[in-house]
Amino acid sequence: MIRGVRGATTVDQNNGEEIVEKAHELMIDIISQNDIKPEKVTSVLFTVTEDLNAAFPAKSLRLLEGWTYVPVMCMTEIPVPQSLVKCIRVMVTVDTSLDQTEVNHVYHYHATQLRPDLKN
Repeated sequence: MIRGVRGATTVDQNNGEEIVEKAHELMIDIISQNDIKPEKVTSVLFTVTEDLNAAFPAKSLRLLEGWTYVPVMCMTEIPVPQSLVKCIRVMVTVDTSLDQTEVNHVYHYHATQLRPDLKN
């Protein structure tokens, strides 16, 4: 079954190293908590809030062995008033045997407020 695995994190500054580092940390947790293999991934979509432009969070996947050929894209979130700032979101589309209720969506730092109903 093809499933979407969601996640989000925040950074303190619009700093390229921090953006890649926090996105990498998020992806490591998503991958490990959902037993994701790169050859089973259809694509990965990252979004960032408009206050983040110092780096592409997709660069974080290129630091992982085996992820070279996974299609990755970055986009800007729509600027909703009073929304969470300095936020990186991700959607991993993957072929998995997990039921929808077994998928572990991962939220770090201030992004935990986006989905308080999902406790990691």
